[in-house]
Amino acid sequence: MNTKGKVAIVTGASSGIGQATAERLTKAGYGVYGTSRRGATAGQQSFEMLPLDVTSDESVEAAVRDVMRRSGRIDVLVNNAGFSVAPAGAEESSIEQARSIFDTNFFGIVRMTRAVVPHMRHQGGGRILNIGSVLGFLPAPYMALYAATKHAIEGYSESLDHELRTRGIRVSVIEPAYTKTAFDANALEPDSKLEEYRAASTALSRHISAIMATADEPGVVADVVLRAALAVSPKVRYTAGSLANRLRWLRRFAPAGLMDAGIRRDLRLDTLVTPFRRSPVPETPRGERG
Repeated sequence: MNTKGKVAIVTGASSGIGQATAERLTKAGYGVYGTSRRGATAGQQSFEMLPLDVTSDESVEAAVRDVMRRSGRIDVLVNNAGFSVAPAGAEESSIEQARSIFDTNFFGIVRMTRAVVPHMRHQGGGRILNIGSVLGFLPAPYMALYAATKHAIEGYSESLDHELRTRGIRVSVIEPAYTKTAFDANALEPDSKLEEYRAASTALSRHISAIMATADEPGVVADVVLRAALAVSPKVRYTAGSLANRLRWLRRFAPAGLMDAGIRRDLRLDTLVTPFRRSPVPETPRGERG
């Protein structure tokens, strides 16, 4: 695909996967607008940075108008902005915190898509690439809300691709596994902590930190984003990295019980807490009634 004159928007481009993706698209010839809540950051960047808060309708609409005013078209939208809650029991996050993570991770994608699709329809084509996760098709114990947003992205992306395909617009979801970014360091603490989960959450956080030492670099994901953007016949799903490929294969072909046991073993779930045992009910002496 010829990228000359093509324009891309990458949300959450101030660091990590978003920054690597914006740089990769720029190098491939796209005119790239990266976005973050803070806008331009210190340092030399090869792409334009715009302020954009994906949780605000007004901010999203203003940023898209700005891109259209400057460039007159939008060919690629990469929805990358998102955050997580540090490992914790699902009940340790309030409804307000659950709404907050969905507002950024999922509804942020919906806002950006609704703002961009009319321009893509008018020009007769475009690509929408949503950064999902292997946690969009796998469970994530102690990260249930984050996994729920990624599952939502999977369903939204696949459904939207069917709607827009005949209009020349394709939608794909990119599914990385562990990636070396500041993402986990910036995760929010649960806002309704319970002592019952403290030991398990602490142990799981340590385990994940050890795994992150061998995680993929953000460029691995950026390469897959570029491949999806350039594909003549794009797929709905792209895994990013060897671990993600293995997990997708196992999810598809391995028996459910084997996958379930593997997840528990890999995350050491059965060693994090002492299994609950119901106390025996004392017998009622004969001749007595309760």
